[in-house]
Amino acid sequence: MVLMNDDYESKTIVLKHDLDEETVRGIIEDKKTALFKKFLSKPKRAEVHLHSVQLYYEAILMVTGKYRADFFRKAIHPIKVDYNVSEVVLGDGVFPIRTKSSIEKAFSGKHSKNKVDLELEEHVYIENSGEMYFDHHGKEIKFPFKLTSKNTENYPTRVLRTHATHVKKPEITTKFALQKLSEKLQRPLEPDVRDLNDDFLINEVTEIYVPIFEARLIGPKKKVAIMRIDAVRKKVL
Repeated sequence: MVLMNDDYESKTIVLKHDLDEETVRGIIEDKKTALFKKFLSKPKRAEVHLHSVQLYYEAILMVTGKYRADFFRKAIHPIKVDYNVSEVVLGDGVFPIRTKSSIEKAFSGKHSKNKVDLELEEHVYIENSGEMYFDHHGKEIKFPFKLTSKNTENYPTRVLRTHATHVKKPEITTKFALQKLSEKLQRPLEPDVRDLNDDFLINEVTEIYVPIFEARLIGPKKKVAIMRIDAVRKKVL
């Protein structure tokens, strides 16, 4: 397979959030004891202490592309012919009628149509487009957000620069993500194809950064737990 282009569009998007510190701490206070639940019991609120809370920007890597292919493959196309046809001649090929079983003869009647299997080649064209999303660890995910002008930062680079020490970039390479997309779009072909010509066209590569609050909590017996809050959807992950 040929990779058709290496000048694909690459973008960076940062999602906005409007959670203030008071709201974040309220979510943490409301949910904190659940992290230390054991069987049917959980500690009292006073037994769980908020050690720290920090805002991170975690990358989701989006890749989009198109797989194209054309090839020849063997195929059998059955056709019906009159009852008194014994074979069909097509070019240099001679195709006999399909042999009927005794049961078929009994139920179909003397003058029923015969069938001929034409062994041919088909020239096939395939074009599959698609996209894939990976979290910053490299696990494929379903994208849970809608991207609009209202929920994306106008100056994404500036936001990431401001929070540079708390930005979690993708742990996989763009090449790896594109390879996964290519494999997904390519799909297995028949084993008897010939003259295969195919390519993979990259459309877009985008790093989408999601604001995530991480709270470090200390519970009974100094057990530590981390609460992660999606600052866009305002929900505990």
